[in-house]
Order: sequence, then structure tokens, then C-alpha cells
Amino acid sequence: MNPDLLLAYIQQKLTETAFQQGLYQVLMAFLVACFVAVVSIPVVIKITELKSLMEKPGERRSHSVPTPTFGGVAIFAAVLISYFIWPINDPRDLYCTNLSIVGAAILFFIGMKDDLVGIDPNKKIGFQLLSASSLIFLGHLKLDYLYGIMGFHYITDVVSIMLTCFVFIALTNAINLIDGIDGLAGGIATIASITFGSWFLLSEHYAMATMAFALAGGLVGFLRFNFSHTSKIFMGNTGSLLIGFFLAFFAVRFVNLNTTYRFDPRSFFDAPIIAMVVLIVPIFDTLRVFMVRILNGRSPFSADRNHMHHILLDNGLSHAGATAVLCSVSLLNTILFLFLHGNMSNTLSLLILIASFFGYLLVGFLLKMRAVYISTHPRRRVLALRREFQNAFTGRDGRRITDLL
Repeated sequence: MNPDLLLAYIQQKLTETAFQQGLYQVLMAFLVACFVAVVSIPVVIKITELKSLMEKPGERRSHSVPTPTFGGVAIFAAVLISYFIWPINDPRDLYCTNLSIVGAAILFFIGMKDDLVGIDPNKKIGFQLLSASSLIFLGHLKLDYLYGIMGFHYITDVVSIMLTCFVFIALTNAINLIDGIDGLAGGIATIASITFGSWFLLSEHYAMATMAFALAGGLVGFLRFNFSHTSKIFMGNTGSLLIGFFLAFFAVRFVNLNTTYRFDPRSFFDAPIIAMVVLIVPIFDTLRVFMVRILNGRSPFSADRNHMHHILLDNGLSHAGATAVLCSVSLLNTILFLFLHGNMSNTLSLLILIASFFGYLLVGFLLKMRAVYISTHPRRRVLALRREFQNAFTGRDGRRITDLL
């Protein structure tokens, strides 16, 4: 991407009346969603406290006091309200975006049931397939072109349907899996939503842009409470499943729309790689955790503390510090790829991503060894405990002094 050409294109678009209206609409959608989330979350917190719907601390939990959940209820309400109040005239995407609400509503209730009483993992995946199918078969949303990756271009309907279903299930569960510390899933999803939404806006797909910025606004409003020490709330499975589904929808639609790259200067010939880079943290972390569990002879779906955010916490970082590191990795990788990719082939880009994943594995291994060393070496352990005490004293990790006594 040429920065000068991009800036010139944006300046040209800003003079067009239709684009100005679209820009106003997506910015207002962002602000309205943020406002709805900020106003509704205190109500959700009060109800969860009254009904004792709190998430209790546990061995794998990163919090030490019972905390309200169901933040996803406020996020979903924010997206629905801020999306549907605008008169969107975009016949290319309107039907597809409305269908995504149908799929999101299915996962909303499945996530709520999972937060309340739990649900069988196979049933959860089945409902994720149902949600994806509403877009694939009714909205004709499929990944049927692979942009020359490993020599593949157009693929058959059966393969494209299976690939699209896999992408939806993988990304939905990847976001669900990284939702383990304050702000991580919300921060990664905000960056991804704004990135995809900005392209939709510049490409005049205003329905998609409005939905993406509505999700980003709802997440920003949620993060204000997710990082709070006095009115903290988690998004729960209700929120993580919703967010993962929306991000999968944005990613698939982004790849789907860029197939005109030969004739449209706004399109990317490396759209699949860009989508993976934007969501690199949840993708890499999920692959890494599954590989570690399989190599240890355990089910890839078994619970443990092998996620990168757990490793960063074990190395002495606070919740905010670990979230900042991983969100910075996501943002930095996206920026570097967009501006440094050049005319590199998609096959080579994929190979570089694979090499980067093995680098991610190495970093995770070294940090895990360091965490083990800290826990076993007396002096290192004293320093780690001192940092924990300082964090609790300042309230930076959501704990109180009494939790350490």
C-alpha cells in the first residue's frame, strides 16, 4: 500500500457528499453504541448482583472476587440499537448484515445459557454451524476464491461451504478462548472492527461499516467497566461468542468483496492474509494452545493456563499490561503488513505467517520457562510476590490487599 496514494484517495472521498453522509453515519453509530453500553451496563451489573449471577474465582480464573458477568447483553443491545436507527440504503450488503443479526441472536441465547447453566461443547458448535449457515445458504456468503494461495484460485461450492463454516467456528471459538483477562478480547475485537469497518467505509459498503463501528463503539463502552475496580463486569460467553461471530462475518465479507482487486484500486489482492494478520493474536494463541495440549497427550479442548495471557501474568505483568502487550502486537502487525507487504505473493506471505507462528511458539516456550523459574527460585519468587503486593496495593489487577493476606 502506498501511503501517499491512500491519503490522496481519502482526501478525494472527503469531498463527496455520499461519503460524508456515510462517515457521519458510522461515527454516530460508534458514539450511540458506546453511549448505550455505558448506560446499560450498570443496570446489568445491578441485576447480576441481585440475582447472584456472579462468576466465582477459581484455579483458572484471573480474578479473586466474585464478578458480574453478562456484559455481552449490553454489547448486543448497543450493536442492535446503533445499527437499526439509521436509514441505510445499501442493497449490496443490507440483506447480508440483517442475516448476521439472525445468526448473532442464536449465539446470544446459546451464550446466555452457557453462562447460566453451561452447555455441551458439541451442541455449542452445532449452533455455531447453524448461525454460519444462515449467512452461507441464505446470504450466499462463501469463501470461493483463494487468491492464488498455494496455487489455488476458484474452488468448488462444497469446499467453499466447508471452508467458510470452518472459518466461522474457528474465529468464534478463538475469541471465546482469549477472553481470559481484562480487556483482551474486547481490545483485540475493537482494533479488528475498526480496521475492517474503515475499509468497508472507504469502499462505500456503508451497511457493513455501520455494523463494524457499532460493534467497536459497544466494545469501547464495555471496556470502560471491564477495567474498572469498583464496577467491573465480564462479557461472558454471551459476549465472546457474539463478538467472535461478528468478526468472522467481517473477515469473510472482507475477503469476499476484495475478489475484484484486478479491476478496483480500492481492493487488496492479499485480502485473506490481511484478515489473518488483523486477527493474528486469537488465531496464533488458539493454534498454540491446541498444539501444546495435543503434544502433552490431552484433549485440545481441555482447560489449562497455557494461553499467552496466562503466561504473561505468570511473568509478573498485570491484566492491563498483558492486554496492552497483546493488543500492541495485533496493531503493530497489521500496520507493518499493510505498509510493507508490497507485491509479495500470497503464498510467500502465508509462509512468512507460518514462520511467525513458530516464532510465537518459541516466545511462549521461553516465557513459560521463565515463569516456572520465577515460581521455583526463592529470590525471584520474592520479587514476584512483591510485584503482586504492589499491584494489589494500587488496585491495578483488580484485587484488594486483603486478598493477599
